[in-house]
Amino acid sequence: MNKREAYVQQLFVKEDEVLRSIEPGLSERGMPQISVSPNVGKTLHMLVRITGARRVLEIGTLGGYSTIWLARALPEDGRLVSLELNAAHASFARTNVERVGLADRVEIRVGDAKKSLQQLAEEGETFDFFLIDADKESYLTYWEWAIRLARPGAVITADNTLLHDRIFEENVKDERVRAILRFNEAVSRDDRVEAMLLPFGDGLLVAQVKD
Repeated sequence: MNKREAYVQQLFVKEDEVLRSIEPGLSERGMPQISVSPNVGKTLHMLVRITGARRVLEIGTLGGYSTIWLARALPEDGRLVSLELNAAHASFARTNVERVGLADRVEIRVGDAKKSLQQLAEEGETFDFFLIDADKESYLTYWEWAIRLARPGAVITADNTLLHDRIFEENVKDERVRAILRFNEAVSRDDRVEAMLLPFGDGLLVAQVKD
């Protein structure tokens, strides 16, 4: 973490015991420590509050770190649906969500996100806010699903859009990096949204679907 990020986090990000416990909990279970950064978590929380979102869709749950930040911003009758491929990740996330008393607002669906997204569409679900934070090769697919499931004016966010600055490498061969480059370029040209890539954390793309 650079000095700017550390300064912002120290002043503006207040993590409770549960949030602080997720990273070591992931490590103890041999799970990847790839949650959104605390600064990004707080920013997502603020965006949900500012937009007045009531229904949130998260693609990629892991240990529930971003899930908790997002769900805490919802009103009492709000709902968050989180899609997670790995059952062990989902179980750990559910435990953390329960520990903070948000189980009534959060539904974690386990399985292939693409199938879950199809199911949500068939159920007639729509959402005000989205976070894409799963396998990078599928970001464009998740983007199209988000557009399809979005209410007018919905906000779509995506984490890791700088991918540890690997997008600036020459002669990129890693498919994950190439996928993020394609994603960023496609969103920048998508006239269905207004979008901006915020260069903090690992890069947070924020877009609003046009009415």
